[in-house]
Amino acid sequence: MTLRTGIIGTGGWASGTHAPVLAAHPGVEFVGAWGRNHAAAEGLVAPFGARAFPAVDDLLDAVDAVVLAVPPTVQPDLAVRAARAGTHLLLEKPLALDVAEARRIRDEAAAHDVAGLVFLTSRHRPEQRAWIAAAREHAGWHSAHASWLAGLYAPDAPRDDTDWRQARGALWDVGPHALSVTLGVLGPVREVAPPAASATPCTSRCATRRGRPAP
Repeated sequence: MTLRTGIIGTGGWASGTHAPVLAAHPGVEFVGAWGRNHAAAEGLVAPFGARAFPAVDDLLDAVDAVVLAVPPTVQPDLAVRAARAGTHLLLEKPLALDVAEARRIRDEAAAHDVAGLVFLTSRHRPEQRAWIAAAREHAGWHSAHASWLAGLYAPDAPRDDTDWRQARGALWDVGPHALSVTLGVLGPVREVAPPAASATPCTSRCATRRGRPAP
């Protein structure tokens, strides 16, 4: 049995990652895509013989699972709509831009008994999965520090405040990736504490089941 899957969104992740992977996967039927720009949706699906849907509800009626390749500003409403249609969710990070909206997605998925997974690339690439597994085997972890380089945030990079990544900053964009790797090594979060006054804006500390708060 194949999983009928569609894509919501027509950006770079939809066209460069999700569509070719869905089309190539033996356990998936890539049904089609929907986007606000119908012409872009047609261009996305054309190489794979899939369908560009005129309405998002039409797509949801035709699939078992949906990939959301959309900004966090619009993901909550679309994810809730998909969950209420009984569609499993592959979600973008960050899930939302505030806790209430993230919890709304979680609660609707649970209420309608659909699975949800946030697509964090650092947890799925084979070489990084191997590194995380090897690091997890070492005992004695009590804290972690991550440095992440992103050209988008270089001082001389072009500014576009309509782009949520630039408007919100690196913590919202690459922070989930760093956190996903940290949790893969240290285990689930048990406590969240604000950074000390002397800490930089992009630092925080947490206790996990395998350790204690960083000093």
